[in-house]
This record gives sequence, C-alpha cells and structure tokens, in this order.
Amino acid sequence: MTTFALPQTDLVVSRLAYGCMRIAGVWDPNAVTAEHEAAGRAALLAAYDSGYTLFDHADIYSQGACEKIHGNLLAESPSLRGQTILATKCGIRFPGDPNHDSPHRYDFRAEHIVWSCEQSLRRLQVETIDIYQLHRPDYLMNPDEVADAFIRLKESGKVRWFGVSNFLPSKVEALQSRLRFPLTVNQVEIHLGRLACFEDGTLDQCLTRRITPLAWSPLGGGWLGAGREAPANPPHLAALVDLMDAMAEVYGVTRTEIALRWLLAHPAGIVPIVGSTRPEAIRQAVHALDEPMGYEDWYRLLVAARGEGLP
Repeated sequence: MTTFALPQTDLVVSRLAYGCMRIAGVWDPNAVTAEHEAAGRAALLAAYDSGYTLFDHADIYSQGACEKIHGNLLAESPSLRGQTILATKCGIRFPGDPNHDSPHRYDFRAEHIVWSCEQSLRRLQVETIDIYQLHRPDYLMNPDEVADAFIRLKESGKVRWFGVSNFLPSKVEALQSRLRFPLTVNQVEIHLGRLACFEDGTLDQCLTRRITPLAWSPLGGGWLGAGREAPANPPHLAALVDLMDAMAEVYGVTRTEIALRWLLAHPAGIVPIVGSTRPEAIRQAVHALDEPMGYEDWYRLLVAARGEGLP
C-alpha cells in the first residue's frame, strides 16, 4: 500500500482509506451480536494487513457500535494504534434525540461538537482523534461557534486535525476564515456516477487550499464494482459499465480497480474510502494502486460517464 503525507499536517495516510460504516453488521446497536463483532474485527484486521492506515468512522454508524468495535480491537492490540489514523464525524442528530419530539437535524453548536467528540473518544478508547469532521452542513452553522469548539478540542489534545464532509466550497470558506489552522479533508461523494465535485468547485478548492478529498461511496453504492449491473436510469450508465469491463479485461484487473484508479488519477489526491466488510474484497482493492490510469483512458471513462461528448 502506498502512502502520502496529508498536506499541511504531520499525518501519513494510505492512498485508500477503510470505511468502518458497516463493521457492526446491523444498524441497531442493540442487535449487534458476538458474531457481528467478530466479522467486524476480521474486516478491520484485513485492512491493517493490507496496509490501510486511514480508518473512517462517524458517531452515527450503528449509533456508535462501529467505533466501539474498533476501540475494543485497539485496546486489545495497542500496537495497532501506531498504524492507525482515526477519523470520525459528528453533527447528525436523529429523530427522538434527546426528546421524543426532537426532529432529524444537523447540529454544529459548540457544546454538541465537544460532547460528541468526547463520546467518540470513549468508544474508540483513545486519547486523541486524528481527524475530526463535521458530517453534513448545518444550515444554522455559526462559523465562530464551530471555530471555538475546534480550538477547545485542539488545545485540550482531544483532536489533532479537523475536516468537513459534504461541504460545498462556500461553506468551507466560511469556516476556514475563522480558523488559524487549515481544514485538512473534505469527504464527499465522488465516483463515475457522481461527477458534481469536478464542476462545482469542490476539487478546485481542494487543489487551491491543499485539502484532501476523501471519496465516500467510490463504487456508487456497489454498481460500479465487479460483477454488478448498472442502474436502469440514466440509460448511458450501461455503456459506461461495458467500457469499464472492456478496460478491465485489457489490463487484467477487476472493474472495481478501474473505478478506483479513475479516482486516484486526479491531481487533488482523492483518497477513495473502501467500505466492503469482506476481507477478500478489502485486500483486492489494494491492487488499484499497482498501476496508474492513463490520461486518455481517464477521459474515455469521463465521456462515458457524462453520456455525451465534451463541449
């Protein structure tokens, strides 16, 4: 697994991240069994064995159960902490939290950010989170209040670096203008079926600000992966999948590797987040790093993904 230094930080991360969203096996934390936890541990160990160093969490993933599973593993095998860049997120609140009539909402109030971080630290059983992110933009975000929370967490040693997730450039700028340290990552949906980040300024801002884009759902929820069918709509996606299969055959790789190589080729340094819980798939994804994608192949796929020629 190749690694690189995260711009403007002292963090050295793998070119692929491991997404921990599914390691609990079920969304209801009360339904997590010993078998579920064992499968989650096996997935994490496969990621470690394959050279992944960046592990992506969020407080809402199985309502904290995913963080707990990883925390238990780290507590039992302390040497793994030195191989782990822990990233987690906060800010999404479900209906009924904390009262029965509380709505689904986003919450970037300072006290909630600090409290959420402390809960994640407890579940992960560590003293410091390496990258702490805001999960989805809060329409009521007060950049000064968020900056206050970040400063408190950084000065207390609870967080090393900060980032955001699903932020458009305008929101990033509003927050960055209040901070005396750089935001390091923006986790956004990027794949051959989701091209918005190439045109809405997100990746341009990443290049300008030296923010690393983390690509969630790099396989489009699975359909870009090997052996899967394209969605029926829009109809041009079937031709995209056919082209990917043809390229995979030419290069002797899987369609999954083609999808990941396409993201890895971008100069912004996109880090795809691999979310499979199957150890063999976790290991196989690393082969996307074996060879870079050629310039012309990249554009062939872009045109197919657009469903029309370039202007």
